[in-house]
Amino acid sequence: MTQSLILLTTGGLAREVMDAVEAGGEFTVAALLDDDPRRQGIRVRGVPVVGPSEAAVDHPDSRLLVCAGSGRVRATIVARLASLGVEPARYATVIHPSVWVPRSCTVGEGTVLLANVVMTTDVTVGRHVVAMPNAVFTHDDHLDDFATVCAGVTLGGNVQIGRAGYLGMNSSVRERCGIGENAVLGMGSVLLQDLPAGESWVGSPARPINHFVGA
Repeated sequence: MTQSLILLTTGGLAREVMDAVEAGGEFTVAALLDDDPRRQGIRVRGVPVVGPSEAAVDHPDSRLLVCAGSGRVRATIVARLASLGVEPARYATVIHPSVWVPRSCTVGEGTVLLANVVMTTDVTVGRHVVAMPNAVFTHDDHLDDFATVCAGVTLGGNVQIGRAGYLGMNSSVRERCGIGENAVLGMGSVLLQDLPAGESWVGSPARPINHFVGA
């Protein structure tokens, strides 16, 4: 018997998660929640949007999954629900059936791993992380809570991604590099050194974005 699952937010990631849920067969998406009042009352692929995120407390028997594309937004929603008494155990973890998680690797609650994500060995993925298709995590990588890794990203060994760090499509990170909290690595960029917290870097090799815009 599948578990009832409620998705929070109704954008593209939510629809991608719905496909992954259908492929996995562990959950059934029963409803969606969205803080935009214009979205409430509509249906997404036949599933109703039944209220704002706070309505999660009205469905205690359902698991929850925050599907905002931004790690900062996911963190805000999770903090708001925690203040209403929603426990970490309420959050589901959705892993596409094409993804193999080795015994040496760990994946936190609320995390989404979409199709063909690769984890080699001793990879730690925190809570409420989103990894898009074909991301590659190699030995000893650590992704902190609320990180977002877009499609085609490749991490060398022992890479550390801070809380709510964001890696754009097809970017790559050299082994032993760190990406700080709330930092952004632009799509297609190649990171060869540590990226400080809160900064946005782009290019190959990646450099601070103001290097290119003359700020």
